[in-house]
Amino acid sequence: MSVLSVSNLSKSFGGVDAVRDVSFALGAAEFLALIGPNGAGKTTCFNMLNGYIRPDRGSVTLEGVELVGRKPRAVWRMGVGRTFQITQTFPSMTVRENVQMALISHHRRTLNMTRRATRLYAEEADTLLARVGMAEEAARPCAELAYGDLKRLELAIALAHRPKVLLMDEPTAGMAPSERIALMALTGEIIKSEGVSVLFTEHDMDVVFTHAHRILVLNRGTLIAEGTGPEIRANPMVQEVYLGGGTVFKGEANDA
Repeated sequence: MSVLSVSNLSKSFGGVDAVRDVSFALGAAEFLALIGPNGAGKTTCFNMLNGYIRPDRGSVTLEGVELVGRKPRAVWRMGVGRTFQITQTFPSMTVRENVQMALISHHRRTLNMTRRATRLYAEEADTLLARVGMAEEAARPCAELAYGDLKRLELAIALAHRPKVLLMDEPTAGMAPSERIALMALTGEIIKSEGVSVLFTEHDMDVVFTHAHRILVLNRGTLIAEGTGPEIRANPMVQEVYLGGGTVFKGEANDA
């Protein structure tokens, strides 16, 4: 069963096709990777999925409801969350307060706060922080956190909106190898327990092949392959795009 369906999605800039007739489906509780070399169109594709860029043509539906033409906030309200390559938090606030702000927005309390914001949804925030292994850091200012912990916090913030689909843009960028493994394993656990569907871009191919249920490969705006890890490894076109026909991906890192 598809949660997110993309059909013939296309976008050009100055006559150059950034994304061309891309179609795919994201299943329920699926961990789907979108990879490709520099300039492949991954970021443009992501930006069209959650309304940051309007496609020239094509369709994006969430459980059968069209998303194209809706503003990013409306798409987010409908259940499409996103994390970014560079973490976006409030450094002067505590870890708990950052999650509380997300919960306040989710519950539509931003224009009607009858209680002090620091008291709103504190228990719910702590539950989410415990879910991502950050409960002991709840009272710390975000400015003091290590980068890996900021990534975990960003995941808790995204989950505060109870997304049906979570778009993760290079979730392990800038992280140490051990932190990458821990974050993606945690995301996999959340997919299983919460039923969230995740589409992620990633430059670390070890991360992709270890965790993704399926893999999509973009090159010059065109979807050239999709399948399981073994199928993608064995695909001659993918081999050519990445390494000129050599052994694919082992230990390689390719920019998104």
